[in-house]
Amino acid sequence: MSISFPSLAIWPLALVAVALLIVCLDGRRLWSALLVTGVYGLVFYSMLVGWVARYLGPVPWVALAVVEGVLTAVALLPIALAYRWMPRAWPRSRPILLPAIVAALWTAQELFIGNWPYGGFPWARLGMTQAEGPFAPVSSWVGVSGLSFLMVFAVALIIEIIRARAWRRPLALVTPAVTALVLLLLPVFPTAHAGTMRIAAVQGNGPTGYFDTREQYSVIDAQMAATEPLEGEKADLIVWPEGGVDYDPFQDASTARRLNRVVSWLDAPLLANAATERGKDIFNTSFLWTDEGTAAQLHDKRHPVPFGEYVPNREFFNALAPDLIGLLQREYTPGTNPPLVKVGDVGVGLAICFDVIYDEVIREGVQHGAQVLVFQTNNADFRGTDENLQQLAFARMRAIETGRSVVNISTVGTSQIMRPDGSTVATLDADEAGALLEDVELRSGLTAGVLLGPWIQLALVIGGQGALVAAGVIARRRR
Repeated sequence: MSISFPSLAIWPLALVAVALLIVCLDGRRLWSALLVTGVYGLVFYSMLVGWVARYLGPVPWVALAVVEGVLTAVALLPIALAYRWMPRAWPRSRPILLPAIVAALWTAQELFIGNWPYGGFPWARLGMTQAEGPFAPVSSWVGVSGLSFLMVFAVALIIEIIRARAWRRPLALVTPAVTALVLLLLPVFPTAHAGTMRIAAVQGNGPTGYFDTREQYSVIDAQMAATEPLEGEKADLIVWPEGGVDYDPFQDASTARRLNRVVSWLDAPLLANAATERGKDIFNTSFLWTDEGTAAQLHDKRHPVPFGEYVPNREFFNALAPDLIGLLQREYTPGTNPPLVKVGDVGVGLAICFDVIYDEVIREGVQHGAQVLVFQTNNADFRGTDENLQQLAFARMRAIETGRSVVNISTVGTSQIMRPDGSTVATLDADEAGALLEDVELRSGLTAGVLLGPWIQLALVIGGQGALVAAGVIARRRR
């Protein structure tokens, strides 16, 4: 499962991994099943998020892998119960209903991990493995969760076909054939062309890592140096990455003057990002700096990273690891403003760094009128690891799911501009300073994945859990 995600991104292995896990869970009792799911969860997350240890050391990596692995182990247990209870409760459920319930329970597990604790960590959703795979367009119809459901349903269905040797009965193959056609042949949900916007996306490759040695204004200097070659070019919007500005421009006059200079170079507003203070609160803020010398449009990061941008239950965790917790002095406050800015009449949807993995942030921006998506990130603490490519794949899936072009700009790379079908327009490799200047296609209209996605999630959670409980009650009575 781990190597179905980038950097290797061998997407068919996601299906193989699901099949192996399902077969291992079928017929097991509770503690035996917990052993299987525990090994799966711990090994999977230890490999997938190994990038955490690159600069931060083994403690945060082990902590994240263990927490997510244990939660995954517990959340996957209902699949083992489904294989025990469903055939007892409804003996004829195996061909279609059982695979559907198993797939719904898998999706519920993803949603649980993605929402709890501390806002969740939806980094390992099965549908996200398809950024380079043939099933990605399905997300534009049913969302990423719907794609996860269909993938698991197809695998569980094939297992039942093999178990029952259903190829001897041609009619029994209708459902798997239809599922295969949906997954392979469904085109991207159509959205309407709405013109173009000329966007300059700048990757400064400055010292933006937590442990990088910085001089005064060194980050904004790097961003300006990479932007200056574009002086005199025509652009509608300049985009800088998360953390591309060292100091709060609303508090620091020198920073404000530098931003004014950048705006004057291309005669275009600058979408930048910095830590900002309002009263006693600190925010991770993206702002649209204009030729008026200020920014009236702001968006604050919706999901600050626990133990990265704030420390939940600080006293408790400080007692466990005082040296690590002591490094985190700033406590970022979650934002509440919409993830959208307007450049003229064009809506630009936003997601700051890891916010790209949260459905509601992306959906809110598009529903509020975003015609293009801009994802600003800082990958400097994970240079040379898979983290950057994993996040880039999630950005690609968002382009396909929403039918919007995406500008994914990083401080240190890899940065890309993508079309609404996920294909790449232009790229800046990691660890290189430079700028992309492209006419980016705008789109209007909502995909079915955006409109139906949350309702599909709700139906799968209620339907899967409800069917499992009903099966358990009926199976106990019949036993």
